[in-house]
Amino acid sequence: MQLEGKVAVVTGGTRGIGYAIVTTFIREGAKVALCGSRQQTADAAVEKVKEEIPDACVMGLAPDLSDEAAVEAALDEVRQEWGKVDIMVNNAGISQATPLVDYTPADFDKIIDVNIKSVLNGCQAAARVMGETGGSIINTSSMVGTYGQRSGVGYPASKFAVNGITKSLARELGPRQIRVNAVAPGVTATDMVAALPEKIVKQLESTIPLGRMGTPQDVANAFLFLASDSASYVTGVVLPVDGATMV
Repeated sequence: MQLEGKVAVVTGGTRGIGYAIVTTFIREGAKVALCGSRQQTADAAVEKVKEEIPDACVMGLAPDLSDEAAVEAALDEVRQEWGKVDIMVNNAGISQATPLVDYTPADFDKIIDVNIKSVLNGCQAAARVMGETGGSIINTSSMVGTYGQRSGVGYPASKFAVNGITKSLARELGPRQIRVNAVAPGVTATDMVAALPEKIVKQLESTIPLGRMGTPQDVANAFLFLASDSASYVTGVVLPVDGATMV
């Protein structure tokens, strides 16, 4: 098992890619605290995990990720329960496709709070909890953090920011043996994509040289690698998991 004895926190862990990260980490030996937007959804995800993995060591939390104190309190709770935090996954995020002329300050502020401020708060709280013992912080970026997108400028802007946070903190926290990396998924077969018309799905797949969308498990496997000791000399990387999508 690649994460035997490790303790991980995964934000946005109740569904999709985040849920796949949670179950992958648990199957590889980790204790995992998953975070949801509401305690009810976090508790439901915990129950689902236990149905799939009866011996899972998992807990559910619902801190306001845009609130620095709330995030710090959540990680302190995990440390009190399990003694430490080795891995912090800042996965929570929202997307937007609002055209520029229709953007409102509230639209942009929401993107900033969920996609940037929550990542920074998670990194800061994790660095404090990890102290000088080291650990792994992994942020969720996106392929649009490299290429941009046709509409909804706030979303790619937020992912460019995540890339900058990742690369900068890798340099700052490296001397404390805290590795900071990011995973940049491409088009992934989540529930949202599954609801699209077949014609749109085929159009999306036509842009991917591998001929298929990624799965949440494909993306979770990249998080597993970066969280594990196999990546002990990897930091400051934004790892694309996009099948070399042609944009």
